[in-house]
Amino acid sequence: QVQLVESGGDLVQPGGSLRLSCAASGSISILSFNAVEWYHGAPGKEREWLAHITREGSTSVVSSVKGRFTISRDDAKNTVYLEMNSLKPEDTGMYYCRPQGYVNWGQGTQVTVSS
Repeated sequence: QVQLVESGGDLVQPGGSLRLSCAASGSISILSFNAVEWYHGAPGKEREWLAHITREGSTSVVSSVKGRFTISRDDAKNTVYLEMNSLKPEDTGMYYCRPQGYVNWGQGTQVTVSS
């Protein structure tokens, strides 16, 4: 079973930064996927697509967080990252990663932005 494990969520003050990790488990290579995506599930709202990085390294970020969030990948660590800066209270919620085209969700990681 394909498994990507999210981590790095925390409680952070507005204006702060976090880096979330999405690690492929077992013998799966992160490069075996066409792309890996990050999603944000805000409280009471549907999950929203945030960003993706393709196997070739091309990236795309939703306009609402462009300039604040960056997606990247470390092939040696078999991990995709979501760097989040200038965090706002509305960034609070669960963050999930998954391979593009897959339907199952992992456990996610909780981010809370609050003073």
